[in-house]
Amino acid sequence: MTPQFFVPLALYLALTLGLALWARGRASRSGGARGFLEEYFLGGRSMGGFVLAMAIIAGYTSAGSFVGGPGVAYALGLGWVLLAMIQVPTVFLTLGVVGKRFAILSRRFGAVTITDFLRARYRSEAVVILCSAALLVFFTAAMLAQFIGGARIFQAVTGYAYETGLIIFGLTVVIYTAVGGFRAVVLTDAIQGVVMVVAALVILAAVLDAGGGMENCVRKLREIDPALLTPFGPGGSLPAPMLLSFWVLVGLGVLGLPQTVQKCMAYRDSRAMHAAMLVGTAVTGFLLLCLHLAGTLGRAVLPDLPSGDLVMPTLTVSLLSPFWAGVFVAGPLAAIMSTVDSMLLMASAAIVKDLYIRYRLKNDLSRLTPERISRMSLACTLGLGLLVFAAALRPPELLVWINLFAFGGLEAVFLWPIVLGLYWKRADTRGALCSMIVGFVVFLGLSAGGISPWGVHPIVPTALASLSAFWLGTLSGAARDAAKKRARERH
Repeated sequence: MTPQFFVPLALYLALTLGLALWARGRASRSGGARGFLEEYFLGGRSMGGFVLAMAIIAGYTSAGSFVGGPGVAYALGLGWVLLAMIQVPTVFLTLGVVGKRFAILSRRFGAVTITDFLRARYRSEAVVILCSAALLVFFTAAMLAQFIGGARIFQAVTGYAYETGLIIFGLTVVIYTAVGGFRAVVLTDAIQGVVMVVAALVILAAVLDAGGGMENCVRKLREIDPALLTPFGPGGSLPAPMLLSFWVLVGLGVLGLPQTVQKCMAYRDSRAMHAAMLVGTAVTGFLLLCLHLAGTLGRAVLPDLPSGDLVMPTLTVSLLSPFWAGVFVAGPLAAIMSTVDSMLLMASAAIVKDLYIRYRLKNDLSRLTPERISRMSLACTLGLGLLVFAAALRPPELLVWINLFAFGGLEAVFLWPIVLGLYWKRADTRGALCSMIVGFVVFLGLSAGGISPWGVHPIVPTALASLSAFWLGTLSGAARDAAKKRARERH
């Protein structure tokens, strides 16, 4: 690759580090230990509509949106494009269902993390410990998958060593997250969202130009296989149960992703939330349509690739100039970095806020200064990031399994405790614990065994099982409390 390729990448990475330094100075001027915690982990609850929308989109989007999704679209055609569009309401659904109520209650409880909220709602130390452990385990696995995916994309497009790509973006995201905290994360997420949109538009325009326009591309796809133009894909590869699975996995299940829901704590006011719902829905739809359509139409340009996963790197190298190739590579790297930074910050918060301050200091913030919290947060974020970086130097082969395990596990553990904790007054500790444990065990068992009841994704029976466990656990707790009350009255 020529030096032109690295110009947009270098500018982008330099901007993220500059924002981190600015955010660090802002956090250092916040008043007291509590003020620093709110600033470092929530940005002072001051996000506007555009930043909120882009932060949720960027945190939700990952390397799969740039490589995996278009790769499947290459193999299955327009049916997969239609299926991918199920994700369009992600921001609208998250903010519409969780946003306002979650923000109000988190302010009322003084919650800085999602674990803070669940502790205040269920008043259980067991819930706190289980949530913190789940965050650390699943986030570490998800970050490992993202680090490896980003380095492999860089390697495939540039021809440079895997380790070079890992160092460039891995250390950058660790440093700016550790230094700048939440404000740096959401501001860089906003920039990353813009970079992703530009990258998606560039690659789609290049594919249409190379294929001779939309009409010509569609004609070539029909010649390859007419089923590529149907909703059900070649050989009926997109059956109805898969549609149902996607509505749960990337629809309802989004409400159980802590890295997405956490941002609902931090918006400025209702006006910002409503603006984010509209902007986020429009941008998500545009981004997903461009990327998956590029993957599908890419088959008309490059019909004989051995694997769909090669379509986006190959199109980038074949069709784009070095400068625009650099812009496109910045897109998936931005998606990966914006996913990792949210997880890295929340994992650090789980250690510093939810475990150390809660159990070691007994929530006595008078024993802490902003400088001490700053050093602790910086050390935890750097330590976690470097641990994942070191693990990624020897990447495991089962990358897809790691990512699936992480995101499905998060949804299995957090979905119903969050949603029912907001909307069901009778939801209690016993129900939340039963839901978390059953959700994790069922999801892990189905995924490890490759079991797909009725042809659906394991997250569907997992969601049903964890919901049933929550309901039964809550009812049993209520019955037990009633029995104790009657016993006391008799005596």
